[in-house]
Amino acid sequence: QVQLVESGGGLVQAGGSLSLSCAASGRTLSSYAMGWFRQAPGKEREFVAAISRSFGKTAYIDSVKGRFTISRDNAKNTMYLQMNSLKPEDTAVYYCAATAAYSPTYYSTYTSNYNYWGQGTQVTVSS
Repeated sequence: QVQLVESGGGLVQAGGSLSLSCAASGRTLSSYAMGWFRQAPGKEREFVAAISRSFGKTAYIDSVKGRFTISRDNAKNTMYLQMNSLKPEDTAVYYCAATAAYSPTYYSTYTSNYNYWGQGTQVTVSS
């Protein structure tokens, strides 16, 4: 079992930055592909970014490319999401997720492929 806890959310003005963290316990993160997802009020949870367990392979939804950066530090059992140039449409609850991965370069953009989820952290961007 992997327990995930997000932190770093908050209220920021449009154009500002926030850095989210996802701390894991229970198992070492080095065996898991990881992802960030978000859910705005009245909308389905959507993929934001993903990273493989090794070799740093990443993927992003088009709307955040060039503004968000996903990274991980397996030694610290932590994943990060640096969010720059934030827009009001980025407002949502952000969730981190993990899935066991045999391949070191595997990652997924689908919520159904992730087994472990954090409780979420609220990000609000004011205009």
